[in-house]
Amino acid sequence: MSTSTEQHTSATPERAENPEHQDDLLLERQLCFALSVASRSVVAAYRPVLEPMGLTHPQYLVMLALWERSPRTVRDVSDALLLEPATMTPLLKRLEEAGLVTRSRQAGNERALDVALTPSGKALREKALAVPGTMMARLGITREDAEDLHRSMMKLIAAAQASRDGDSAKRG
Repeated sequence: MSTSTEQHTSATPERAENPEHQDDLLLERQLCFALSVASRSVVAAYRPVLEPMGLTHPQYLVMLALWERSPRTVRDVSDALLLEPATMTPLLKRLEEAGLVTRSRQAGNERALDVALTPSGKALREKALAVPGTMMARLGITREDAEDLHRSMMKLIAAAQASRDGDSAKRG
């Protein structure tokens, strides 16, 4: 009877011949782990910066999309943020209750819902201008570091979406 290690290495000769792969399953080598912890940590670092503005991190993302262009349909905002439209509803409801956005049916298309900034929502942008610099300082990174990291993350997001889309096509 062979041990589980013998079974593993005999089933995958590449692993046995290539000892650098022996540690591939260490938690510290997992991209998914690093991304998950980094995401939670960075979002937590935003919390005290956004609280005085009355925003949660997901609400801040919605406001960023609306500061770029307002009004926008719920679908357009959800596409920009890579979120499901159903996820947007509670976020938009809270932003509306805070007086930062309005929601209304789009003229000529009763199924589409427009989201627009209120004067208070527009004014909040001035306070938000300090957020990127504050966050870079809190995280100890330069603007160049942030841009490089953003570029890498966007490349990773695109690759993950392409992989998911390819998987969907195979099943369809």
